Amino acid sequence: MTAEEPRDHLEVVDALYRFALGQDLKDRKLFASAFTADAELDFRPTAVKWGAEPPLMSGRDTIVGTILALFTGRVDTTHQVTNPRVVVDGDTARLTALVEAQHLLTADHSVFALLKNRYEVSLTRDGRRWLIHRLRIENAWLTGDPVAIFAGQERPATAR
Repeated sequence: MTAEEPRDHLEVVDALYRFALGQDLKDRKLFASAFTADAELDFRPTAVKWGAEPPLMSGRDTIVGTILALFTGRVDTTHQVTNPRVVVDGDTARLTALVEAQHLLTADHSVFALLKNRYEVSLTRDGRRWLIHRLRIENAWLTGDPVAIFAGQERPATAR
């Protein structure tokens, strides 16, 4: 283990913390700071559980704009990141973690979706910090009404 590895491990996990807290605070700058300009976010493995077919999100601006537009003023969120495992290989890294994401309609907190997701993250080094290049979210379990929370995401014709 080199002297940089402990710092790298902390910085890799910090990218996921910026992703989570940026959403929770609806802080565009913090949220965007988690991603490379050409990042990809794949929420499809999770959304398929309730019949949604969102597109693969490509590009930091698209990811940030899409998610914040979906939630700001409509959905309150809290994310908890646990069990991070990091592998650093030069200027790239891989991270797996469990993320519990609570989503509540702002106007009626009795309408919610609680998701426990597995995150697979590929990151690249940007100076001393790390940025998410690819993020794949796969659901382990959920409870509540994700259709109400994620309204606006594309749904298959059979579900319309």
